[in-house]
Amino acid sequence: MTDFEFTCTGVRADPYAAGPTLVFRLRVTAGGTPAPTRVHALALRCQLRIEPARRGYGPAEEAGLADLFGERSRWGTTLQPVQFAQVALMVSSFTGETEVDVVVPCTYDMDIAASRYFSALEDGEAPLLMLFSGTAFTGAGGFHVEPVPWDREASYRMPVAVWREMVEQHFPGCGWLRLPRDLMDELLAFRSRHALASWEATVRTLLDAAAEPLPEPAPPFRLGAVLPRVTERTAQ
Repeated sequence: MTDFEFTCTGVRADPYAAGPTLVFRLRVTAGGTPAPTRVHALALRCQLRIEPARRGYGPAEEAGLADLFGERSRWGTTLQPVQFAQVALMVSSFTGETEVDVVVPCTYDMDIAASRYFSALEDGEAPLLMLFSGTAFTGAGGFHVEPVPWDREASYRMPVAVWREMVEQHFPGCGWLRLPRDLMDELLAFRSRHALASWEATVRTLLDAAAEPLPEPAPPFRLGAVLPRVTERTAQ
């Protein structure tokens, strides 16, 4: 069986993608004895996950991760791996070693755990683990079909700056919020009724209205304050 090894050598944000996309550079090595193995094709499945326990966190990052992992005192049990992405790719013919791009579509949806994790990081690196499986077509004279062992993996520490660059390319200075369709319809109707020029103006109008002080409540009814006046009128 061919001894496959995988190494992630870098990552970049794709500036030409229609949506947020990261491109990881992957080196694939097919070892053999006595000569490197001829690989006709390699059908790979790659699972990417975040290994949050493999880095430290500052106070601001701790606050940003509270929704995911709870209070720091619980992190010994809650700081578990987070699923990031799962992609498939075909590696074309090579002998011994080659490099390919692993294209990973991303999202800035803050309901997704991976997005919330990356957004909470201020700087440094995000620890990732890439897990591989698949099918290899190998052989010098003909070809053999063999599986890629399930224990093949590669660790990589992705610079947080790359994630932020990707987000800024598609959402410059903005965030992203997903809402149910019925609530979106209500917001659109509100925006139309008030002739608001943008969604920013719509949300600002609602926030300003919510921030207005409530009217002073009426004083509580006190029977003792009313009875003397009633008695006085009766006596007259």
